Amino acid sequence: MTSAIDLHGAPHVARYLETNGEDGYHWRNGTTVLILFTTGRRSGEPRTNALIFRPWGDAYLVIASKGGADSPPAWFLNLSDDPEVEVQVKDRRIPVRARVATPDEKPEMWRTMVEAWPDYDDYQASTDREIPVVVLEPR
Repeated sequence: MTSAIDLHGAPHVARYLETNGEDGYHWRNGTTVLILFTTGRRSGEPRTNALIFRPWGDAYLVIASKGGADSPPAWFLNLSDDPEVEVQVKDRRIPVRARVATPDEKPEMWRTMVEAWPDYDDYQASTDREIPVVVLEPR
């Protein structure tokens, strides 16, 4: 059986959920992953995404990078439409409210996320879009 370290997208999410994060929480280069549950803004369908994260106090930080693409990821647009979502961290499902980090907060939060995944700096350099740090605060 392939480890979740080798999986992306829906297969990674499925393995994470099947194993309550036992396989999938720890991912590449020593980073950690949560599952974000949103509702499609156009479809109304449930959506799930495996995202690299770091804790920030009681909250969780994720980056809406889409690998440095000029458009934001769909999950970020879904959050913009409905910020009341859920995350799963290992076996804990947590209701959260999403918001974009303020300009004052962002530099320190960005550094924390780049420590987790250094490619974020490369992603930002490859686009004119300002890549947001998303703060997921328990509600």
